Amino acid sequence: MPANFPPIILASKSPRRQELLNLMGLAFKVELKDVDESYPSDLSPAEIAVYISEKKARAFTADGEIVITADTIVALNGEILGKPEDRKHAQEMLKKLSGSKHEVFTGVTLARGDQVHSFYDRTVVYCKAVTAAEIDFYIDNYKPFDKAGSYGVQDWWGIVVVERIEGSYTNVMGLPTEKLYNELLKFI
Repeated sequence: MPANFPPIILASKSPRRQELLNLMGLAFKVELKDVDESYPSDLSPAEIAVYISEKKARAFTADGEIVITADTIVALNGEILGKPEDRKHAQEMLKKLSGSKHEVFTGVTLARGDQVHSFYDRTVVYCKAVTAAEIDFYIDNYKPFDKAGSYGVQDWWGIVVVERIEGSYTNVMGLPTEKLYNELLKFI
């Protein structure tokens, strides 16, 4: 690792975020706190992602360690597509994403002591049209109930349905790694 980072706490249960930090070569431990993820209704998708990320960071009091929090928002024509409540909700979201383009915003917050720094990244994702049977196949086999927008770019949906993206691939996975690395270098 080119930089000597202080101990890092990843405040996320997302296996994808954990995998990405591992791939970045960062040593970290995972700590979780329950945080209310509500937000004011007048915020843009980018502002929502940063707002919730900062809310998560405020739940921690770390002095020597860097706490990394993140929140990913999927937006389709201004509508926020969060994590699906159930199968029917996932079907509705995936039907909306079929044959359209949407945006993925990830807000990230770095916190240590009274130092707090937030940023976000935006990626545009283009999906081909899919049938109701393909949506059902995806839900049955990949169970996307813990994912914003009801899909994972790293699984069948990303491999078969996503035609192209503009921006960071890892941002769609939930953590814009290139941007995160550069912000960590500035933060230490």
